[in-house]
Amino acid sequence: MIFVTSDTHFFDANMLNQQNFAPERYEFFYTQNMNQKIIEAWNLVVSANDTVYHLGDIGVFYKNGSKEEMLDILNSLNGNIIFIKGNHDSRDFFKFLAQNNYQSENKQVKFAFEDIGAYFKYNHRQFYLTHYPMLFGVSKNIINLHGHVHHYSINQKENINVGIDSADFDYFFTNDKPTFGSPLSMSQIEFLIKAKRDDFNKRK
Repeated sequence: MIFVTSDTHFFDANMLNQQNFAPERYEFFYTQNMNQKIIEAWNLVVSANDTVYHLGDIGVFYKNGSKEEMLDILNSLNGNIIFIKGNHDSRDFFKFLAQNNYQSENKQVKFAFEDIGAYFKYNHRQFYLTHYPMLFGVSKNIINLHGHVHHYSINQKENINVGIDSADFDYFFTNDKPTFGSPLSMSQIEFLIKAKRDDFNKRK
């Protein structure tokens, strides 16, 4: 299966004090608790053979941790991870991950890297995966999955915020809302696309 996520911000103590920008992190006193919550939520839905697109801002370990500690966390996450560079990520860290890369259980490399973005087709749609939101204008079958804006929503129905703090998750019914930290499946992405489109159609 394919999953998508963004803006995990492991080790980022500053995010714990952002009640409006990252409300679900406000309950944590220590980054270790936040880190563990994200790991558990991730591994609850992602299996060893799945692929996860991580759309940037992996962690701020350079302030409160180390590259080695960040690697330990990433190694504890299920699935093969394709990283798209966010504004808090560095090419130096991507090189470090590449030097410590390996084949996972399904014979795929654990880590793969995209500097700007990725693209794939799914269910007759074209998905452009980026860290920063992209504005394509009105388009029937093009969707931009992005992060960066945390608890905000881009005012375009073609843009879906997949970051773990996303305000777009408010479209989910309460019982179906993803656990904080869990990547989104493509069926959840499809739900958000339809829900956001329907919301915009009601505004006309």
